[in-house]
Amino acid sequence: MTMANNQNSKNPLQYWTYQGTRLIVFLICVTLSLVVGAHVSFAAETNTVLGPSKAGWLQATPGYEFVFPRDHGSHDEYGLEWWYFTGHLSSQSGRRFGYELTFFRKGVRQAHLHDRSSEWAIHHLYFAHLALTDLQAQTFHFAEKLSRAGLGKAGANAHQMEVWIDKWSLKPVTPDHQSLFLKASKGNIGLNLTLNLRKSPVVHGEDGISRKGTKEGQASHYYSLTRLATQGEVVVDSTPIEVTGLSWMDHEFGSGELGQDQVGWDWFSLQFDSDMELMVYRLRKKDGSPDPASSGTLIVGAGNLKHLQVEDIVVETRNYWMSPHSHTRYPSEWVLEVPSAQLRVQVIPVLSDQELRTSKSTRVTYWEGAVDVEGQYRGRPIRGQGYVELTGYSQALRMDN
Repeated sequence: MTMANNQNSKNPLQYWTYQGTRLIVFLICVTLSLVVGAHVSFAAETNTVLGPSKAGWLQATPGYEFVFPRDHGSHDEYGLEWWYFTGHLSSQSGRRFGYELTFFRKGVRQAHLHDRSSEWAIHHLYFAHLALTDLQAQTFHFAEKLSRAGLGKAGANAHQMEVWIDKWSLKPVTPDHQSLFLKASKGNIGLNLTLNLRKSPVVHGEDGISRKGTKEGQASHYYSLTRLATQGEVVVDSTPIEVTGLSWMDHEFGSGELGQDQVGWDWFSLQFDSDMELMVYRLRKKDGSPDPASSGTLIVGAGNLKHLQVEDIVVETRNYWMSPHSHTRYPSEWVLEVPSAQLRVQVIPVLSDQELRTSKSTRVTYWEGAVDVEGQYRGRPIRGQGYVELTGYSQALRMDN
């Protein structure tokens, strides 16, 4: 007869107290294994969260044909994928906000884990970033999430644009994906937004791929929803505020890596009042010059697209900002020009401090901020708004193993 049986026969209360303590210890161990295991297994595979393993992942190659709404969903055969939303919102009183909500899926291919049929096995890791810029208060808030796919904690749908981590979620409101819903909150910030498509998806690059380098596989499949009418609420300092505005969505998937001479990128998404949009993806080399694989897309009206090569785009930095948090120096004001389109604009951050330091998820420090835009297009004044992402300034953004 075991000690537990002796305890049960002599003192039932003592026995169940003993068993309850064992259960609590077990649950604590499981919780720690989920959190620590996700970080450790990922760290063993790559130096940063953005680095997909080369082991068996499908590469982004020329000839890919996008089909919607299928390609709004998850592409689990690729090592890395993200759904990325940014936008400018305002309340009825005119109070302005910028927001970012991004969901990342990182595939994990480790034989000792995939041999298991257990629901605890790691097949995908999910990350999310939420940020709110409050122009009136001149404040910037951000939050982050990390979870593994399993037991319903996080996941993505292969058939529609549906991604979730705990209670943070992206999902379609209508089967045709003409309407989408975003939900996320942490602490005293959050958002609940409905987004309605005003333009069809815009595929970037040529022949189905957006090149990130000269080598095979240094590419992604990349498209955007460049004009999304938005309404709902943001939560700042635990106060819900009704807002309307305009959003942009990027969806990108692939299994490539940055080149050895590349340290990061400067990305611009600009929405003009004239129903025109511009995306510029400027890959940055160690010496600060743009990589030849840099590119962009100019969208005029509905469906009139112009693919831009690196020589078509001129970016001049006019100012810099030093982060008091990470002590990183970022460019902070630009003149962006597309001479062939007779487009020249100033791009100015609405707030200097829009830096995210994601030590609890992707472990990447980067600047992601709302900007105002003003300039000329074909000799006429033009205004707009947008977002800029700056990576690799705090440290080189390695994407290889």
